[in-house]
Amino acid sequence: MIRLWGRWVRRFRQTESGEALAALRVACGLCVVASVASVVVNDLPLVLWADSQHGGYRSPTNLHWLMQALGGATDRAVWILAGAAISAGMCIILGLGGRLAPLVAGQCLLALIQSNPLAGGAYDTLLHNALWLLVLSRSTATLSLDCRWRHGTWAQPVQVPAWPRYLVVLQMVVVYASTGIQKMSTHWSPAGGFSALYYTLQQPSWQRFDMAWLAIIYPLTQMGTAITWIWEVSSPLLLVALYFQATPRNGSRLRRALSRIRFRGLFVLIGVPMHLLTWILMDLGQFTWISLAMYPCLYQPAELTGCARRVGQRLGFRRR
Repeated sequence: MIRLWGRWVRRFRQTESGEALAALRVACGLCVVASVASVVVNDLPLVLWADSQHGGYRSPTNLHWLMQALGGATDRAVWILAGAAISAGMCIILGLGGRLAPLVAGQCLLALIQSNPLAGGAYDTLLHNALWLLVLSRSTATLSLDCRWRHGTWAQPVQVPAWPRYLVVLQMVVVYASTGIQKMSTHWSPAGGFSALYYTLQQPSWQRFDMAWLAIIYPLTQMGTAITWIWEVSSPLLLVALYFQATPRNGSRLRRALSRIRFRGLFVLIGVPMHLLTWILMDLGQFTWISLAMYPCLYQPAELTGCARRVGQRLGFRRR
């Protein structure tokens, strides 16, 4: 037990450069701005988030403490929170304000969402969780204005704790695994003909446009259903594969099997196109983008910078 605890402590005391967390930070900031700005552009903040006496369509009963501090779900409070969320989102993108920016953005979003849970979805919770992970991390250590002001350069190989990145990966696995486990309908299994995806895409509440034409390629939707479900329920193996990759040694058949099929690469190869295709076909709010925002954390920063360097060389960029 002592030896196991020692391994655990050593693993979570590891440090690394901050490029992966910086990528997560920028993507989360974009999601925050897009989430609130889309409501503002369509002139819907008061309709969705304000009390019925101030232009809303319902009267909220369980207000967030921040909304209460601003006097309730009034038009003034809603606009203050929306403006603060967008401003904090921009600071997150630029890497300004360290942990404070994601904390402010998260609390403002939570105050708006809690005033009308019917106007949001699970993607709001996922975005809020990601913002909390940014609060826990040093995501502005590099590729940020904070870095520019501290070191005189936009990028600096400053060492940061690696465990927040591990938590991001754990968050991904929890989302995918729990989603797969909850798919208990026979339509997700051979007993139901793997028809779940086809029927889901026929529901007007989800689809972006009429998709009756999917009947022509019905076998492809069956294949998509099977692949999606297997991919989700097998996501816990991602944690095992990443651990094996970080601790290379001869060992079990599972270690050799996951290494042979390059499980992480296979997971990403399925996950990224699946999310993009889902975004094209279905209206899921920010779910696609906040999910993809976490994918850089599957890679060690050295892997990301190496990939960026190779892409730059192929595009003709040279470091001076």
